[in-house]
Amino acid sequence: MTDKELVESALDARKNSYSPYSNYRVGAALLCEDGTVYTGCNVENASYPCGICGERTAVAKAVSEGHRKFSAIAIAGSSEEICTPCGMCRQVLYEFAPQLKVLCSDSKGNFEEKKLSDLLVAGFGPESME
Repeated sequence: MTDKELVESALDARKNSYSPYSNYRVGAALLCEDGTVYTGCNVENASYPCGICGERTAVAKAVSEGHRKFSAIAIAGSSEEICTPCGMCRQVLYEFAPQLKVLCSDSKGNFEEKKLSDLLVAGFGPESME
């Protein structure tokens, strides 16, 4: 799958967003090392801490299906600004793939490639717990 195709999957996943409070729709497409793609969108809740971001939705779907090795994720927001993962999502992604390729997109599909380890400086994962 090309980077552009992965971003398109994130843009498509964004359509399912439930975001009545922020009105900011986010879609994510997570590429597993075996080529499987899991998508997710943000799901808000009137009790704000109960909501979940698109990136973590995609990770939860992948892990619940037995996938734990990821090579890239695309994230698409609903503004003209490039959408990057929040701190909580960065940490969850780091748990599984510290060197993950992160494709950060705007609402039109223009994207920038980043490395997760650059987005989460001094991150920690399972190896830190040994």
